[in-house]
Amino acid sequence: MAFPLDHGGWCRNLPAALKHGTIPLLLITCSNAVQACPVANKTIQLTGNGHTLTTEVATTRDSHMCGLAFRHELPADHGMLFAYAQDRIIGFWMKNTYIPLSIAFLDADGRILETHDMDPRFPARRYISRVPARYALEVNQGWFSENDIEVGDSLEIDLQAVQEIYRFDNR
Repeated sequence: MAFPLDHGGWCRNLPAALKHGTIPLLLITCSNAVQACPVANKTIQLTGNGHTLTTEVATTRDSHMCGLAFRHELPADHGMLFAYAQDRIIGFWMKNTYIPLSIAFLDADGRILETHDMDPRFPARRYISRVPARYALEVNQGWFSENDIEVGDSLEIDLQAVQEIYRFDNR
């Protein structure tokens, strides 16, 4: 479900290189290979309705903002958990994300408040929680329904397994 890529952002260091004369103008090229964001995320296991999910946890501002962007696949039973310092209205979009995803907004106890299917063909569409949430969990599209996990169900989240989890507070 990939769509044409925007490579303009990958040349953002070009002006600095030209200013300092470190790259001859005739040799300048920008890579067409788009890679996942360069962050190493810690992982934890979540459990819901008897199903285990390996989740990357956004532990830095960069990994929080990058999410699953620029990836072309997500292994089965894997996802990404976004944690917030307090309950709040949370918004996501699919900019530079090429994998069809489902997202769940969770309360502080891991109870699913709502889910949405996210479509990479509409990268600017916003997916916003209707009520304040503590966590957002992105998984391959359909994972919740395939595992009979619904709104109102709880996921077991052991955040103590991750040291210094980053909690993005947008005040």
